[in-house]
Amino acid sequence: MCTRSSAVLVGILLAGATAFAQGPNLGKPISPADIAAWDISIMPDGTGLPPGSGTAAQGAPIYAQKCAACHGESGTGGSAAALVGGQPVSTAIETTKTIANFWPYASTLFDFTRRAMPWTRPRTLTSDEIYALTAYLLALNKIIGENDVMNAQTLPKVQMPNRDGFVPRFPDKMP
Repeated sequence: MCTRSSAVLVGILLAGATAFAQGPNLGKPISPADIAAWDISIMPDGTGLPPGSGTAAQGAPIYAQKCAACHGESGTGGSAAALVGGQPVSTAIETTKTIANFWPYASTLFDFTRRAMPWTRPRTLTSDEIYALTAYLLALNKIIGENDVMNAQTLPKVQMPNRDGFVPRFPDKMP
């Protein structure tokens, strides 16, 4: 009897060890293609920017259609934050933070827009639409010219007014 119980116990332990080595069988394995669809991070130096391009003129109608309802007709605020204008942030912590006085990198603006906008339908804008919106917002803030083309090469070169107002998280990725 003791031998039979030992054999059963050893069998159970071996089956348990095999199951443990294979994992708990929760979910399914994720493929590199699945990961790539969510690996959309963009670094300050532009690493990760997708192909595409846009100008302020192309961004104006996109803004009117998909952004103005929340951010206001001219980007000065509505039910959502203002994107244009604002006093220098160094004057007070309560200062309204906008693209012109707060954002350190134009690539961050692209990254945030791609991830989160429009608020009701995030990740629905094409890369060309995001480049055009970014160009439009940068031009409204007088950071770039109205005819400047934004793309993966030009966007990281934009000098934002508050570029030196932050301690870089990835100093090796600085433009």
